[in-house]
Amino acid sequence: MAMSSSVPYLLRATNEWILDNKYTPYLIVDATVSGTVVPADYVKDDQIVLNISTGVIRDLVMNNDYVMFNGRFDGIAKEIVVPIEAVLGIVAKENGEGMWFSKEDGAPEPEPPKTTRKKVTPSLKVVK
Repeated sequence: MAMSSSVPYLLRATNEWILDNKYTPYLIVDATVSGTVVPADYVKDDQIVLNISTGVIRDLVMNNDYVMFNGRFDGIAKEIVVPIEAVLGIVAKENGEGMWFSKEDGAPEPEPPKTTRKKVTPSLKVVK
């Protein structure tokens, strides 16, 4: 039996880690994925970077299928809906630390947007 995707679990944990360190979590989203509801005016190169810090959004829900919240864009309230499949990564605005996710279909890992300083890839090491 196949396991469910680890992305929503890693996403929630990374978001908490970024917030615990008093940084600003930025969610990087593929705006072309079906079911994605984001303001089209802010999409660049089919991607959008969303500030999901607790002080600027309301009603954040991160479940196994979607990330949803209410945010303001140019002072206008918008409901944002991001299917988990559309999440490319989550990074701290201040230092670029975070996690990037490969597409489930084997597509190459996306390049970080210009808003981040460096790309951090998780890795495991053997401990003796």
